[in-house]
Amino acid sequence: MSNGGTGDGHDGAGKRPSEAELAARLERLGRKIDLLQGKEKSGQAAGDQGSESAGGYAQAARLSSEFVGGVLVGGGIGWLLDRFLGISPWGMIVFVLLGFAAAVLNVMRAAAKAGESGPGAPDR
Repeated sequence: MSNGGTGDGHDGAGKRPSEAELAARLERLGRKIDLLQGKEKSGQAAGDQGSESAGGYAQAARLSSEFVGGVLVGGGIGWLLDRFLGISPWGMIVFVLLGFAAAVLNVMRAAAKAGESGPGAPDR
């Protein structure tokens, strides 16, 4: 770029560049752009993979905590009923099973919702 960035279409000696010179410049510029875009895309792909991994761990933690929480809440309600109504151990047994069933349903719903909005899902 010997014109010093003036953009007047003349080279430094005051004459216009030939068609071959302009074509060569355009080809060099195209290669530089392709090279820079390739680097940008590879950097984005690495960043996307890291965020997908972190998102997967977050989703797994959420699903496991929903499951454990459901069972614990059911067990807690059953324990309270056993303690105050004196029906031991039936309250605990029944409500742990109900808590387990509710936890499984919650995990299935959350996993289905995550699957709809996950990678590879069609945009709506």
